[in-house]
Amino acid sequence: MAKSFAFSLCFSLLLMALSPISYADIRWSSKANDDGVPAQELWCVAKNNADDAALQTALNWACGAGGADCSPIQQGGPCYDPSNIQNTASYAFNDYFLKHGLTDDSCNFDNNAAVTALNPSYRNCKFPSSRTVSNGGNFSGSTTSSSSSVGLGPNEDVSGCSKVARKWFWPLIANHLLFMVVSRVVSG
Repeated sequence: MAKSFAFSLCFSLLLMALSPISYADIRWSSKANDDGVPAQELWCVAKNNADDAALQTALNWACGAGGADCSPIQQGGPCYDPSNIQNTASYAFNDYFLKHGLTDDSCNFDNNAAVTALNPSYRNCKFPSSRTVSNGGNFSGSTTSSSSSVGLGPNEDVSGCSKVARKWFWPLIANHLLFMVVSRVVSG
């Protein structure tokens, strides 16, 4: 029994090693960081519990001295919504975040904003993400949980787990089971 298990395990590992599947096949992102880890899309958004007056103050600073491009949130722009300060501030905060290094500090706004992996885009208002930044989207900091971020959720499997399972895990299990059966039949 131990001999057949060892044989099936070695044979499965050999098949995996000789497989034409590469890391590039299972990577969900077309860009990767220097260490080969897929780049995650990130946005900076206004916190759900932020005070409207504090958001307005931070928005005014971001669009003024902060140098954020606020033309999309101006009247006639695709993100213009004077009735929703959170969406408006989120767009300005995100633009500032993308232009100033993708750090926790560039997405703080007096603790009224947070980094999220949930896409905050809505209707015709498309928020650029960290993937659009020339440094490949390298972020230094941490993301918030979905309970404190704005957005509809990711539009793709951001973990890549389903692709890993499809390309490696299930074929490995199937090979292992096949060779366990074959080795039992052969050994009698």
